[in-house]
Amino acid sequence: MIFKVLYQESPEEYPVRERTKSLFVEAESQREVRKKIVDYTINVEFIQPLHEEHLKYEQQSDEFKVEEV
Repeated sequence: MIFKVLYQESPEEYPVRERTKSLFVEAESQREVRKKIVDYTINVEFIQPLHEEHLKYEQQSDEFKVEEV
């Protein structure tokens, strides 16, 4: 399954919608996603599983790229 991770670039930064970034990670669970990105220096806001229709929508974006972690 593909998960969308919403985050701030700095671990000390408070979530602000205009500065929220996203990355996509393939994993079996949200726990596995957290293990895969543990070395990233980011402030994770939310991890969202992408089901079929939502994944198709995200794949239409030029910025869609599944992280290799």
